[in-house]
Amino acid sequence: MPAGDKPLRANIFAAGAVLWRKSPDNEDEIRLALVHRPKYDDWSFPKGKIDPGENAVEAAVREVAEETGFDARLGRYLSKVTYPIPGHQKMKKVDYWAAEARTGTFEPNSEVDQLRWLNPAEAAEQLSYPMDRKILRRFLKRPTDTDTVLLVRHGRAGQRSRYKGDDALRPLDKVGQAQATALVTLLRAFGADTVHAANRRRCVQTVQPLADELGAPITLEPTLSEEGYWDDPGAGRRRARDLASSGGVTVVCSQGKVIPDLLTWWADKDGVTLPPNRNRKGSVWVLSLRDGKLIAADHLASPLPAIPAES
Repeated sequence: MPAGDKPLRANIFAAGAVLWRKSPDNEDEIRLALVHRPKYDDWSFPKGKIDPGENAVEAAVREVAEETGFDARLGRYLSKVTYPIPGHQKMKKVDYWAAEARTGTFEPNSEVDQLRWLNPAEAAEQLSYPMDRKILRRFLKRPTDTDTVLLVRHGRAGQRSRYKGDDALRPLDKVGQAQATALVTLLRAFGADTVHAANRRRCVQTVQPLADELGAPITLEPTLSEEGYWDDPGAGRRRARDLASSGGVTVVCSQGKVIPDLLTWWADKDGVTLPPNRNRKGSVWVLSLRDGKLIAADHLASPLPAIPAES
């Protein structure tokens, strides 16, 4: 680096996925989707730039669909890669998730002319870039087929000290309502199909748009409210574990004085290291489990767009 130059920070943001499905010949084996881009004559995982008005999760699902033709259900977060754009004073950062292919059919298009479903060893040989092989190694470090629980902190609801009525009835403010709306697409990207909330109006309102979209009821969870949890932490922890083993992809909305303790206990019990986080209102924990055991906990700081929508 020339003297006086500063390291470049990422100013182009993208997202993608390691798209997988079970082998049609053997359900104990998986196949990974690699795409060929004729513009670069390379083989890579599907990815692309985040559009204005999107967050990285939405972009990952959209790019997978556009490049492969398959709908994807996201799972655990894998890693990010950052690299310079040749010929530009720019850096690109790409976030990757594991993603299970659901329905779809590949059709060649202007960006991608071939798709191959390969076993992991074949994929490692076919990938054009070392950074993609790094992502592949992260993908293979943990089980592929996992269950997901989405633990949400309720959206912004103003200050407790300024609310005159029963605090259990304190509603979301305008920002909280925007967070609740944005959570619909984010949570559905992970396959959310069942909705639970602590018995607080702000918790229910945070997941109400999702429940409306799914046509599903919201089950109230008194043991996962602050008062209920701290009256009997063991009951709250058992309830959270029961929800995790109930099948499907469960969404649970709780409060800021419950989530850190619950997750610390859970991670310590199952030997998982939690990533740094600020547990902000509207944030989401993506919990990945295998046979009832927590194997990964990933934190999404906000459901709001990473890049503001163009006016």
